[in-house]
Formats: sequence, C-alpha cells, structure tokens
Amino acid sequence: MGYTRGMISSEATAPAVDKRLILLITCLSSFLTPFLGSAINIALPSIGVEFNLNAVSLGWVATSYLLAAAVFLVPFGRLADISGRMKIFSAGVVIFTVSSILSAASVSGFMLIASRVLQGLGSSMIFGTGMAILTSAYPPGERGTALGINTATVYTGLSLGPVLGGLLTQSLGWRSIFFISAGLGWVLMAFTFLLVKKKNEWREARGESFDAIGSVLFGLMLVALMYGFSRLPNIVGLWLVLTGLALGALLFRVESGTRYPVLNLALFRRNVTFAFSNLAALINYSATFAAGFLLSLYLQYIKGLSPRQAGLILVAQPVLMAVVSPVTGWLSDRIEPRLPASLGMALSAVGLILLVFLQAGTALTVVLGCLALLGLGFGLFSSPNTNAVMSSVDKGQLGIASATLATMRLTGQMFSMGLALLVIALFVGRVKITPEHHAAFLRGLRTAFLIFGSLCGVGVFASLARGKVR
Repeated sequence: MGYTRGMISSEATAPAVDKRLILLITCLSSFLTPFLGSAINIALPSIGVEFNLNAVSLGWVATSYLLAAAVFLVPFGRLADISGRMKIFSAGVVIFTVSSILSAASVSGFMLIASRVLQGLGSSMIFGTGMAILTSAYPPGERGTALGINTATVYTGLSLGPVLGGLLTQSLGWRSIFFISAGLGWVLMAFTFLLVKKKNEWREARGESFDAIGSVLFGLMLVALMYGFSRLPNIVGLWLVLTGLALGALLFRVESGTRYPVLNLALFRRNVTFAFSNLAALINYSATFAAGFLLSLYLQYIKGLSPRQAGLILVAQPVLMAVVSPVTGWLSDRIEPRLPASLGMALSAVGLILLVFLQAGTALTVVLGCLALLGLGFGLFSSPNTNAVMSSVDKGQLGIASATLATMRLTGQMFSMGLALLVIALFVGRVKITPEHHAAFLRGLRTAFLIFGSLCGVGVFASLARGKVR
C-alpha cells in the first residue's frame, strides 16, 4: 500500500468479531454528540424564552460545550495512549450520560451552561479515543471504508438532530432532547461494557510519562483565546486574546524541551501530511460550523418558521454528508485523499458565498440549495481528510493524532461560533432578536457568511499542500 508514515501492522488489529463491535460502538458515539449539538441549535430560541437569555448568551449554551471538549481533548488523548483507550472512552460515556440528565434538569441558564461544560468534558474523552480505537482495529486497506461509515453516522446524527430536535422541542419541550441523549448514552454504556469484558485495550505508549504542565498550559491558552474572542471588541476581550497568544508561545517553548509532550510539535514540523491535513480541518470547521446556528436563527426569527419546520430545512446539509461520506471514505483508500478533500472544500466555499445574498424574502428553495452544496462539499472533504491524518502517524501516536484532529475540529467550531457571536454583537448588540433588530441581524448574517466563504477558499490551498499520503 505504501503509506508514507505510520503503517499499522496487522498484529495491532482486533479479531473480526471485535472489529464489528468496535465499529458499532464508535459509530453510536459518533452519532450521539452531533445529534445533540444540532438538535440543541433548533431548541435555542425556546431555551432563550424560558431562561430570558439574549442571543450572545444563547450562543454560550453551544460554545461552553465546545470549549470544555477542546480544552481536555489532547490531554485525554495522550492519557489514553499511556493508560488505555477503552478506560478513557468508558469513563467519558458515563460522564456524558450523567451530564445529559443534569442538563435536562437545569433550572437556570447558568446551570444549563455548567452542565454543558461537564458534557464537553465527557465528550472529550470519547472524541480523543474513539477514532484511535477504530483505526487500531482496522488495517490500512480497510480503514478508509470504516472511517467513511463512522463519518456517515456523524452526519446521520446531524441529519436527525434538527428534525427530531424541532419535533421534540415543539411537542415535549427542549429538555426532552437531553433525556433522549441520556437514554442513548445508557445504550452506549451497555455496548462498551461488552467490549471491556472482551479485554480489548490499546496503550502503545505505556510506560511514558504524562505531561501535566503542558496540559494545563494548553487548556489555559484555549480558554483565554476563545473566551477573549467572544468578548471582543471589549478591551477585556483584547487582553484575554493577547494572554492566550502569550500562553501559546510559552507552551511551544515548554513542549519543545519535554521528552513526552502532550502536544507533539514534531508531528507538525516533520510530517507535512499530518500538519496540513489538520490545518485543512481547522479551516473547514471554522468556516462551516456556525452556518447551522445562524440559519436556525434566520429561519425562525426572519422567516417565522416553527422549530420543526426549521429542522426540516436544515436537514438537507447533513443528509448529503451521510450519503457521500462512505463513498469518499472508500475512495480515499484508492486515490490520494487530497483530491476529493480539496474539491469538497471548494464546493463548501461556493455554498457559503451564495448565502451572502440572503434577504428576508429569499425563497426557501435557495436556502435548501445552498445547504445541499455545503453538505456535498463537507461529505467530500471529511472522510478523506480523516483517513490522511490517521494514516500518517505511527501506531503509538494514534491517540494523540485522533485527539489532535478532534481538537482542530472543536477549535474550528469554537472559532466559527465565536466569529458568529462577535458579528451578532457588533451588528445587533447583546439584546434579544426582536422585529426591530431583524434588519441589523440580516446585515450581520451576510457579513459572517462572507468571512466564512473567504476562509473556506483559503482552505482549498491548505488541503492541496498536504502532499501525497501514498
């Protein structure tokens, strides 16, 4: 097959019966978190009414989860390589399930956001290990197909989230979304227990030390950058961003002199495929993630649709993702992943630029067309890009590679949400979106999509620059 780096030997793979169970478990976990996230986007206006939250505060219901997940992802990915991936994965499933119950029981906006932080912690333990477990179980010739199936379940969750989220919110209230997530969490716990009983475990970095100092610096850097970005243009936000940059410089210096760093900078310096594939993922998620959040507000506030109706419109994007991803995953085992990934990035850029022309009277068919273009683009990009990252490292680095890629995804999602919230704050202010603010909201919406489309255009070049995997 000739992968340039990190060919994983057949002895690292699991027996066939375990491979199917591993695929089932990782697919269920990959379905659960995007389902919850996309369902909550639809429920945000209802949450805002109950807890009297403005648009910026509503954004933090989503962003607090992403921030917590990103802070802990890389440390838990590294810890999983050392102590065992199934241990960390299992603990993450338990924390996610408990936090879903706490979110459903929230009596205030603060309690809901705090519960979402705990949910992000649990998700980081799942994200940081799930892809590594799947990659360990499948050899290079089968890996792209397995990753494609796994990616399809992500988009199935994204597809069902808006539809079921809208239906549940309208019929049973927004809390029912969290109760459904908790129920799925219990099912996932049962399947995970079966795999643990079979004593499947992967810890290729056993015996190496854990970099606690680097982990703390990494977390503080992300918190300062992301929270500071959300407070711009306030002077406090500027100081927090500068603090985050300073912490990043300190982290770079500390990690360069650490024998077993939590963030292996050598992977970025010496592995072009790894570096540019992660950069492409960061750019792609930064440019596309907030589209669902912004269009959910547009459809409900500007077009006057119900949560259920808005969910049916938004489902167009993830449905195409789910259909395309298994095909492109299979394709990436046979041709260079950068080719379909770069084409997908370009199509996403076109879809975002077309959304710049949204007006109050824009036909819903136009919105559907743009969402379909975004779905096709992302479906072409995601599976090949993931295959490129996971096939470019040695087996002892699979946990950190999985966690790094997931961190790029979540950091990109946070940056996307932060940019969207910044634009809303600049154009609308920290107020509820009422009819007198609709014109200002539309101007902010168009500005955000212009920025996102331009960013995605730049990402095409990062995707092409990754070089050859084979």
